[in-house]
Amino acid sequence: MRYYYVEPFPRGLRSIILATVIVFFIQLIFQATGSPRFILTFGLVPRLFWHGFIWQAFTYMFLHGGFFHIFINMFILWMFGRELETLWGTGRFLRYYFITGVGAGVITALFRYHSTIPVIGASGAIYGVLLAFGMLFPNRPVFLYFFIPIPAKFMVLLFFFIEFFSTLGYARDNIAHIAHLGGMVIGFIYLRVMAMSGPWREKRRIQRELDRILMKLSREGWDSLELWEKNFLREYYQ
Repeated sequence: MRYYYVEPFPRGLRSIILATVIVFFIQLIFQATGSPRFILTFGLVPRLFWHGFIWQAFTYMFLHGGFFHIFINMFILWMFGRELETLWGTGRFLRYYFITGVGAGVITALFRYHSTIPVIGASGAIYGVLLAFGMLFPNRPVFLYFFIPIPAKFMVLLFFFIEFFSTLGYARDNIAHIAHLGGMVIGFIYLRVMAMSGPWREKRRIQRELDRILMKLSREGWDSLELWEKNFLREYYQ
């Protein structure tokens, strides 16, 4: 149940999805020529990154390995990112998205520094978004794999351990698990640092109080609220 309005397609989220789709179609055009130059230039190739191709830690997020890859990434971003942008605002949301995405790329390049295999996709930033959602809305029920109801905090823990053990080599696939794990680690560090700042801490306190009052309102009705709680809601939603 939602207790406040969440914009379906906030501006920052819309801009990310649009830019990613445009770049993906440009990528398809280059792939149709049979040349790997586009992927090698703008995908994250760890060995090239440490030889001056530093922009790759940013550009790799806009490339994807196929229609299913880009669809599932953008769908998950839309599912969890719109509420974060509603809560944080566009500027803070975009900053967090790109910090976790770039951070995941740098961590990947650090641990795979000899690799010449391109890493592509927004998954590092997506996992950062999942981490933030789980930390800010820990008890919010989500449907794991669209079927299994589970609190958001447990979903995040489950994904963390899956990516951790996959990074150790237990998964035999072509997925950049280190980027997923890196996005979550960078996101956790960023949120903890921000939580120590006064304005961020105050905003979280207000959000928790708002959630509590709205929960009470949904259970017991308007007349159950105390005068200060009614005034709090009027001030917040004016």
